[in-house]
Amino acid sequence: MRTIGLLGGMSWESTALYYRVANELVRDRLGGLASASLLVRSLDFRAVRACQVEDRWDDAAALLAAEARALEAAGAGLVLLCTNYMHKVAPALEAVLTVPFLHIADAVAAAAPGPVVGLLGAAGTVREPFYRDRLAAHGLTVLTPPDDDVERVDAAIFGELCRGVLSDGTRAELRAVVARLADRGAQAIALSCTELELLLGPDDSPVPLLPSARLHVTAAVDRALALPAGVPGGVGGGIREGMV
Repeated sequence: MRTIGLLGGMSWESTALYYRVANELVRDRLGGLASASLLVRSLDFRAVRACQVEDRWDDAAALLAAEARALEAAGAGLVLLCTNYMHKVAPALEAVLTVPFLHIADAVAAAAPGPVVGLLGAAGTVREPFYRDRLAAHGLTVLTPPDDDVERVDAAIFGELCRGVLSDGTRAELRAVVARLADRGAQAIALSCTELELLLGPDDSPVPLLPSARLHVTAAVDRALALPAGVPGGVGGGIREGMV
């Protein structure tokens, strides 16, 4: 089993989900006292959020690339960036790593049950092309909410979910956003903010939900269990580009 490097803290609420799900998956597959081999680097989200708000993406890229490289140097055999929005700077991480980097959007796309997917996430994830283009590269048509719904979801993410606040009122609002996307023809809804799946589950949607954090860490466990410790991770080609 290879060691998985988790670059998280953005926010720690969902990084904790990555940690728990990785260990549950390994325990369920290997049995007994088996648990995941993990290295976790949890950042102070204040610094990362400041880069987002102040449009300092070069600073964000440099910070996350250095942290990803440190995970590899510490022994990670593959690296996950435990946030959707910060995949905007994923190319900077791919450029410095020599172990596989698993892109979260690839894991989401692989689970889509049909060609039309609704996209929920932070405003930047939904509005900027980096994430939609990655899904489209897998042959998916991506539907996005109208601006008022985008703002509603973004406010819930940063005002509540990243702070550990889970409210029935916000769940009802998000369920309505999901339903409107389904009414427009979405065959599944990508929960492309890792905190969204802390509040929304299968019963909250008329179509399948694609929980990005769970799908991402499942892809990582699949890869980690397929590669014995100490065996090169097959770097290059599709793996280096983040393909799951």
